Amino acid sequence: MSATNPAQTGTAQSRSERTAPRTQKITTFLWFDNNAEEAVNFYVSIFKNSRVLATTRYGEIGPGPKGTVMTIAFQLDGQEFTALNGGPQFKFTEAVSLVVHCNTQEEVDYFWEKLSEGGEKVECGWLKDKFGLAWQITPDVLLELLEQSDEQKSQRVMKAMMQMKKLDIKGLKLAAEGQ
Repeated sequence: MSATNPAQTGTAQSRSERTAPRTQKITTFLWFDNNAEEAVNFYVSIFKNSRVLATTRYGEIGPGPKGTVMTIAFQLDGQEFTALNGGPQFKFTEAVSLVVHCNTQEEVDYFWEKLSEGGEKVECGWLKDKFGLAWQITPDVLLELLEQSDEQKSQRVMKAMMQMKKLDIKGLKLAAEGQ
């Protein structure tokens, strides 16, 4: 991560940057109990091209104590998200997950280890981070192999994937070849 990362240097975004029209039409909104700031700092530390955009705090009204973080707008690899300290009413489930597309096994390994730290390594490239958010660490080659017109090849790849926790590109390619 570069030294110019605002999350690390504490550089704030200007008011005009915060209020400028967004280029991203849809933003993922993540509900946390009371650890949104910790989660955002964790995520921003893992992904390149990531930063905190803006933080709002609870005032006289709202479920949080006055002055505590209410929402945090942030970017992960240029993609915008918002985190909310909304209270314990709602929890994350696997019904919604974030997919990290990877080009190499090194990327798969990096994101798998970093995001699962303190969480749970599940299966088929899925994990839950320490905040309960589900992630899929997916090599792009998996999708290419599954979209083959050769149905037997696709089935071998799917069978191999179903036996893996962290996805292994070499193992997926070998399965595609029938080995």
